[in-house]
Amino acid sequence: MKYNSLLKLVLFGFICAFMATSCVKEGPMGPAGSDGSDGSDGADGVDGKVSCLACHQGTNMEAKEAEFVMSAHKVGAIAVDYAGGRAACAQCHSHEGFTQYAVFNKVLGDITNPSAWECSTCHGLHEDFETGDYALRLKAAVVSGADKVTVLDLKGNSNLCAVCHQTRTAEPNKATPGETFRITNTHYGPHHGPQANLVVGVGFAEIPGSVEYPAANTSKHLTQASCVGCHMAPFSKSSGGHSFKPNVDACNTCHGATNTDFNYGGVQTEVEHLLETLRDRLVELGVVEFVEADAAYEPKVGTYPMVQAQAYFNWIGIEEDRSLGVHNPKYIKALLLNTIEALQ
Repeated sequence: MKYNSLLKLVLFGFICAFMATSCVKEGPMGPAGSDGSDGSDGADGVDGKVSCLACHQGTNMEAKEAEFVMSAHKVGAIAVDYAGGRAACAQCHSHEGFTQYAVFNKVLGDITNPSAWECSTCHGLHEDFETGDYALRLKAAVVSGADKVTVLDLKGNSNLCAVCHQTRTAEPNKATPGETFRITNTHYGPHHGPQANLVVGVGFAEIPGSVEYPAANTSKHLTQASCVGCHMAPFSKSSGGHSFKPNVDACNTCHGATNTDFNYGGVQTEVEHLLETLRDRLVELGVVEFVEADAAYEPKVGTYPMVQAQAYFNWIGIEEDRSLGVHNPKYIKALLLNTIEALQ
């Protein structure tokens, strides 16, 4: 009992002491101290929405995709049916082959399941999500696949076009110099899209003649225009943009004209006539024949005088350029006129 009374007395003393200290009135606050020094300013960050919206705002992506489905680049048959899976051709004939080439500088092997081109064929993957992201995979000057020496520089983004759109085959007298040349198959000639060579003005058989050849890299469609400027101008009248179809409005702006087609100064009319004249002469010489089954003019397998083989190379290359002289009028007309003259 005495122990319990003593414990109660001690606890009562602690409680009284606590209440006494807690009831003491707080004194007035002292004066504020001096301000600290300012920290260094950091760089302003970029609003995440801004860089993404550069492409993804509104209907921008939908518009580009709608334009792209009009392009021959989107047609699977061109890419896949024949060459898309073959290692030797896949670099340009399938999405998978082109991306392999862009990353490894070569196609690693046959493509098991090739597909047609898509946005990420030409554009690299997102990396930093800044405004310049998703740029073209390739835009440096291209070394010609025909001789591994000639540089095809179409300037900036247009160089991506030159990766595929070049002859790939050297003209006969450069491939095997001599008095004669053997055409070994009915598909012989520069590859089917030799546009870069014609724009630059190199790679074809410059047979001597009465017309002077312009110097390489002097074409106005190289120095004053570009693949991108003509084929990817703002989309209008079902052309331009990602349709890659040349836009006559863009051409009229440069030419100061009001044309409804690309026959400026009658160039296309003249070149078409020269192509027909050269083709007919090659038929007369027995170098070319019309094949009913293919509904096309093709070379006959055989050995020919060098100038006749060169003439065929020039004819089929300019024919398959498909611009009818527009890409480089002076160079193309010089090739045709001198070639026809040499066969007289």
